[in-house]
Amino acid sequence: MQPPILIRYLLHGLVSGRTYDRLARYQLGELQKQIPSLHILVSINACALAYIYAGLAPAWLTFAPLALILAMATVRCIHWRRLRPEAVSKAQALRSLRTTIALTVVYAVALVSWSTALGSYGSSLEQSHAAIVVAITVVGCIFGLTHLPAASFLASAVVMGAFLTHCLFARNAVFLAIALNTVFVIVVMARILLSNFRTFIELMESQDRATRLAEENARLAHTDSLTGLPNRRYFFQRLDALIESSRRTGAPFGLAIFDLDRFKPVNDTYGHTTGDRVLTVSGQRFAAFADANVTVTRLGGDEFGVLFEAPGSPEEAVALADRICQALQEPIRLGEIQVVVGCSGGLALFPDAGRRAEALFDRADHALYHSKQRRRGVTTLFSQEHEDAIRAERAVESALRGADLAAEMEVHYQPILDTLTDEIVMVEGLARWTSPTLGRVPPDRFIAVAERCGMIHTLTLLLFRKALADAARLPPQIELSFNLSSHDLTSSGTVIALIVAVRQSEIDPRRITLELTETALMRDFDRARDAIRALRALGIRIALDDFGTGYSSLGYVHRLPLDRIKIDRSFMADIGTDLGRSVVSTILDLCKNLGVEGVAEGVETADQLVTMRRSGCRYVQGYLIGAPMPLNALLDSLDLRAQAAAGRLSA
Repeated sequence: MQPPILIRYLLHGLVSGRTYDRLARYQLGELQKQIPSLHILVSINACALAYIYAGLAPAWLTFAPLALILAMATVRCIHWRRLRPEAVSKAQALRSLRTTIALTVVYAVALVSWSTALGSYGSSLEQSHAAIVVAITVVGCIFGLTHLPAASFLASAVVMGAFLTHCLFARNAVFLAIALNTVFVIVVMARILLSNFRTFIELMESQDRATRLAEENARLAHTDSLTGLPNRRYFFQRLDALIESSRRTGAPFGLAIFDLDRFKPVNDTYGHTTGDRVLTVSGQRFAAFADANVTVTRLGGDEFGVLFEAPGSPEEAVALADRICQALQEPIRLGEIQVVVGCSGGLALFPDAGRRAEALFDRADHALYHSKQRRRGVTTLFSQEHEDAIRAERAVESALRGADLAAEMEVHYQPILDTLTDEIVMVEGLARWTSPTLGRVPPDRFIAVAERCGMIHTLTLLLFRKALADAARLPPQIELSFNLSSHDLTSSGTVIALIVAVRQSEIDPRRITLELTETALMRDFDRARDAIRALRALGIRIALDDFGTGYSSLGYVHRLPLDRIKIDRSFMADIGTDLGRSVVSTILDLCKNLGVEGVAEGVETADQLVTMRRSGCRYVQGYLIGAPMPLNALLDSLDLRAQAAAGRLSA
């Protein structure tokens, strides 16, 4: 510590700054232990002084000051005994220390004035005794006020200055020697005290620097470097603290997870730098909702976590979460481009949705998944309906893990019609599972579970090999179409295994079409593109499934080597309207311009088939053409169609 700062500390009693504010509380705690003893010492010395001069000096001069000193000592001792240094504020601690310095000076002036006044009534013996009492009192003050040097030095200066002046004017060599000797002792003690106090302050400064460094490291460890928001580690620490607090108090709180809806296409289209800027702006919009009761964090990627303390009613919590979603719907302007990402949320409330961190997070994540699948752009509150779905999903996962997949899984085939030749030219292989415990499980349920529990790659390869074996029994002019999961395309091991399976089969790779969804491309566009190129290099064709339902299908169509586009079945519902026909015709024109084949899904009525023929759609698929069926039923159906065609020709 620099001397000028220490000098100012000693002169003013206190200085501002983090170290000294903490020092003030520490001094107060130490003085609480020492000052009562100091008051007792002063009281005893005052009694001794009054006893010496009792009968020599007037009673009012002997006992009135003594009574005042004893009363003040009693009051101050009670004050210090009741003081709670750990509970006082910084301002209160500083005010108490300044009061102590002022009272010390008052005590010193009073004591030296009283002893000087009494000295004129006694002999040299009494005066010598009084000088010793004064010296002992000063030494006691130095030790008693060790942790408040300003008070200690001021008291010593007042008492010894007055005492030394008195001895000089008295021209008593003995008193002068006592005074000078006492001054010398006090100076030595003061130097020691000053040195110790300086070392102590430097130690506290060093501790503060270490504390600030630790706090900064902790802040960095809990801060997301891109958005400046607290990170995943902080989120779970805060979540654990909230759970512990709420278990004691019973107070509810909410946990919400938000995921940007269209961030991946923006990141793929404009690059990672733009993606980072979108995350930064999104983080700022999330941060605008942070306050004493709302903790906003970035969990990673384009996922954000929010903790709502005192969320109010469930409806109020959902309303607040929806306001966050609405704020993220606002366009983001980045130079010459403007993007709209939006977000969806999942909300779980403690304790209704769970009492452990893992349970709350999983349920909020499940609610988020529900929003993503069915209600994008809003927040879904986890409910009993979702709890039932989780239990059902766990039952499916348990059955799937214990299943004899080779025996229980099979592939059904739905025919695809060429409207020009009126012949079945392709079949789509669809997974079917009949569990001994659960019965027939819908594909959308067990495939989603297989994706989440990591079994999808095993399932895909098993079903694909079954489909290849079945394709060998089909007429050679009929092609096989097979769906890949979004997880399969980004797994290099799965892609290689698919290629090996084709090479080991007797099927011409050109008879095989692999169908991909936009979700598969969004997971990792670069890896998906590399996988598509490897598959097409073997001769396998690639189709984009469910076209028109995604947010950015057009952004992928022109960047990928596709062979077919499958028009989503949802467009068939409006095919009887002018607008519906126009939309389908536009998609078919796009296919024609890109040089890819269009396949219409969901054709279920004769009118829809006629409309698709007139629109120029060559390939159609749906229940009108044929429902998904086992291989033997498909072969029988093909035989019947062949017989019917032969009958028409013979007629």
